Amino acid sequence: MERILRRKLKKGVFDGVSPERSKIMGSIKGKHNKSTEAKLRMALIKAGLKGWVLHPAGVFGKPDVFFSKKKLAIFVDGCFWHGCPECGHVPKTRPAFWKAKFKRNQARAKVVKSKLRQKAIKVVRIWEHAFEGPSQIKRTIRVISKYLGG
Repeated sequence: MERILRRKLKKGVFDGVSPERSKIMGSIKGKHNKSTEAKLRMALIKAGLKGWVLHPAGVFGKPDVFFSKKKLAIFVDGCFWHGCPECGHVPKTRPAFWKAKFKRNQARAKVVKSKLRQKAIKVVRIWEHAFEGPSQIKRTIRVISKYLGG
């Protein structure tokens, strides 16, 4: 856990958490939202959009999807983890910690966007809830298509 977030906790740890719960939470890896990414991939394939790769190591911030020829980076932000203004929420347990965590994620997203724009890479950030139904998915694909020039 990051130092900044540890400062929000008494003695730098969660108190009153059972060892079993701690083990469960510690085993959760923050890499890639598989179900949302799968929906994005399927929507891109269904729309016939080509020329993209997943999580390219050579692109700062490792976007979820990257169109190299069009220099377009797409990130799918989890509504909980990135503090969506529409459907995100702050847990009642340890709210100071969670608010700091969400602010840190949002700040990191701004840094990534800035650094990619310096390299003439367009950045699109899509909320997780944009994949809740067919109409939202179509709207999301239209937005992506516009950035691709189509």
